[in-house]
Amino acid sequence: MQTKIKKFSELTLHQYHYLMANRVAVFVVEQACPYQEIDAIDMQAYHFWLEDEQANLLAYARVYSEEQLVHFGRVLVKKKERGKGLGKELVRQIIEWIQVYFPGEKMHIEAQTYLYNFYTSFGFEAVSEEYLEDGIPHINMEKKDYATS
Repeated sequence: MQTKIKKFSELTLHQYHYLMANRVAVFVVEQACPYQEIDAIDMQAYHFWLEDEQANLLAYARVYSEEQLVHFGRVLVKKKERGKGLGKELVRQIIEWIQVYFPGEKMHIEAQTYLYNFYTSFGFEAVSEEYLEDGIPHINMEKKDYATS
């Protein structure tokens, strides 16, 4: 398994298309949630993914900084790869990377509520009430300390 981290400007057209196709497959098709999946944040984000030896995507997320907060989101693990700990590995690596490249900045996520316990295991705390985003329950969470699990 290999970790890839690239700014938008460093992605090849093929890579960008492949990453976006996988995001649409999970967040629009699989979750039956029609919304504008590809947005302007993609152009300022770091795209962070895990791939196997054949360069097949296993897991993905994007990371970006805005208003003294570092956000990460669009976290996905391909359906056939779930249950193997790849989501946990991806988030662990993202947190470590943020600590190096955005030291001292608070991490902020807009988590789907069913993943609340997953993110609290990394030290995230709820900072909002549950709300609906595109018909899916979410909760805002932040990580103030830099201890990882």
